Amino acid sequence: MKLLFEKGRNLAEPVVIRHYTALSRLNFGVDNGFYPLGSCTMKYNPKVCEEAAKLDGFTQIHPLQPLETVQGALQLMYELERMLKEICGFSRFSLQPAAGAHGELTGIMMIQAYFKKKAQKRTKVLVPDSAHGTNPASVSMCGFESIKVKSNSRGNIDLDDLKEKVDEEVAAIMITNPNTLGLFEKDITEVCEIVHKKGGFVYGDGANMNALLGKCKPADLGIDIMHLNLHKTFSTPHGGGGPGSGPVGAIEKLVPFLPRPLVEKRGQSYEFDYSGEDSIGKVRSFYGNFGVMVKAYTYLKAIGPDGLEEIAENAVLNANYLQSKLQKHYHLPFKRRCMHEFVISDRHMPNNVTANDIAKRLMDYGFHPPTVYFPLIVKGAIMIEPTESESKETLDRFADAMVKIKEEAERNAEVVREAPHKMPVKRLDAVKAARELNLRWKQ
Repeated sequence: MKLLFEKGRNLAEPVVIRHYTALSRLNFGVDNGFYPLGSCTMKYNPKVCEEAAKLDGFTQIHPLQPLETVQGALQLMYELERMLKEICGFSRFSLQPAAGAHGELTGIMMIQAYFKKKAQKRTKVLVPDSAHGTNPASVSMCGFESIKVKSNSRGNIDLDDLKEKVDEEVAAIMITNPNTLGLFEKDITEVCEIVHKKGGFVYGDGANMNALLGKCKPADLGIDIMHLNLHKTFSTPHGGGGPGSGPVGAIEKLVPFLPRPLVEKRGQSYEFDYSGEDSIGKVRSFYGNFGVMVKAYTYLKAIGPDGLEEIAENAVLNANYLQSKLQKHYHLPFKRRCMHEFVISDRHMPNNVTANDIAKRLMDYGFHPPTVYFPLIVKGAIMIEPTESESKETLDRFADAMVKIKEEAERNAEVVREAPHKMPVKRLDAVKAARELNLRWKQ
């Protein structure tokens, strides 16, 4: 877009306002469009949660204030932890971690500290090939060796491969359930039992918890420690680096290793408890991203237990509805009922049209592209998560656009391969941008 501001040129206020208003309309957000961004749960965030987080009583406090002056904030944190415990079945939660990957790292640090205290040498962590991509990074940062566990023909953890790789040197297995294929791990209890018999822990990646809310408590399945994404599951707009919140919940024997402080209620007042010599210490300055906690608290209070179940039911219903419409036109690698998301691929697409081409063309139809090329176990993957907050009309429009793109690939493939056509910036050389990254502005 041509710059309006040139040296020595005066502009009227309406010109300036319209210029910046036009720029703002180029932004794509969940308030003005559909985000079928698989693995990320980019759902609509009720504005009441934003209003609650903007209240002066929350925005004008400081983390170093005397505790008697911030009792309301402490009460909110205390009650939020109790709600998360009820949802997941764990003994305690730490609210400190600032994001999902941060929560993963915290959990693996806790497991590491546990075995160090027990003087047990554990060097490996198992990571299924259907787990989230940040899991191996968290493992490596803690000095463990990441061991991949294969999926079977149904898209679940291969029990034979797991049994072959689990031994007394395995500290944990990191499980995403539902996994990144959008499939529930039907053998989850057996998986947990296999690892537990060798003395290891089961870490649960809670990024996909939207499918299980009110229906299933991870701790009841055998999960020992798990993070949640408040910014995905419990109402905070995210993307572009934040804000986020990744509370970590744990079973009783791992509670001593949780980050401190924890919020405790003494009589009618609330305070921070810093005790616990086995704690891994703080993982975040002060007490975590408090504003995100306020939004999650408001969200949970507003919808209640019945609302949680409805979220899961509608998220799963929407995903299966879309899958049923698209599997007639696109390759579905695992022909099963999905949970909150599903994966199709560019296999059998005519005229060498790729997943990337499909994603770019969707932008011309007014949709944010889904996640592509992940998970890696599906070549040419297109991961789609509609969430519970989208209407049937929106899902139908998205499905119609996907069908039209398939037809275009058959009849006029260049339209798809050269997309997008309606965006201010046309298709970029992504490989060149990644390898020759240059963020300097030149006028």
